[in-house]
Formats: sequence, structure tokens, C-alpha cells
Amino acid sequence: MDFRDNASHRDNVKVLCNKVKIIKTAMLTTYTETKGFHSRPMGTAEVDTDGNIWFFTNEFSAKTKEISIDDKVSVTYEDNTSRTYLSIKGKAMLIDDKEKMKKLWNPFIKTFFPKGIDDPKLTLLKVVTSDLEYWETSSSKIVILFNMLKTNVLGEPFDEGVHGKIAL
Repeated sequence: MDFRDNASHRDNVKVLCNKVKIIKTAMLTTYTETKGFHSRPMGTAEVDTDGNIWFFTNEFSAKTKEISIDDKVSVTYEDNTSRTYLSIKGKAMLIDDKEKMKKLWNPFIKTFFPKGIDDPKLTLLKVVTSDLEYWETSSSKIVILFNMLKTNVLGEPFDEGVHGKIAL
């Protein structure tokens, strides 16, 4: 069955979009055998209707070299205020599409690419997502600390909130 025609796939992508909208900044982790794991913060430009995550990047950066060696990446989001945590697996690729760049462009990006859309270093990094794991709790910090204390003192199971996995 093709996920793209599956209503649950659309629902899963909607969950991803709603969660990323809250957080916006991700940690993108690449891996190479010679350098190991390498993480860096990235501002999310978009999560599209297929669940792909888009970022602007420098075509000549270390991350693009690492992706050319191994395209498997991890993207994580953390929002301590809403106590939402996302861990996403996927494959990264560079996309040189000026029309897509124009669609996703915002003034903040000019900070990193002062020449704008015509900056020769500017390209898009697309992460084709495969799996999403998330954790959330609506409890206040006091309730979380109380639950931790209950676990440590009384030996009761710790309530970590909502945890789930989604195939994208």
C-alpha cells in the first residue's frame, strides 16, 4: 500500500507539522565513519504535505559534505516549555530550486545569506522522513518532580507522559 494515499499517513504528517510549528529550531545530526556524529542547530523552513523537512543551508558546508558520504540523518526538536520532544530519522538531499527557495524565504534567512536568493552558496536541504518518535507531557514541573520523587521513594512506575512512534 502506498502511504501517500493512506489517510493515516496524512494524519501522521499533520501530527509532525503541528509539533514542529511549536518548536521551529532543530538539531540536525549527520554521521561519517571518520568524524562520527556531528550535530548543529537548524531553523526549519517547512514541513511539507509529504512529511519532508526543509532547511536552507550553505551548499559548501561541512554538513553537505557529510551528507554526500552518508545521507542518513537524525533531526531532533525539543521544547522545554511545552515539554515536547521529537526524534526523526530520514535521508537528506540537497535541492537547488529557486522557486522553492522563494516560497520558503523569510527575512531571518538573510542574516546567514546576505545576498538573498541569488547567493551562490544558498541551497535547500530536504530531509525525507521515515520515522518519528515523540514524548510529551502536559504536567507542570512540580508534578513531574513529585512523580519522580514518588518513583524513587515508593518504587511506583514513573509517568513519563505520552510517548509514541509514527511511520512517515
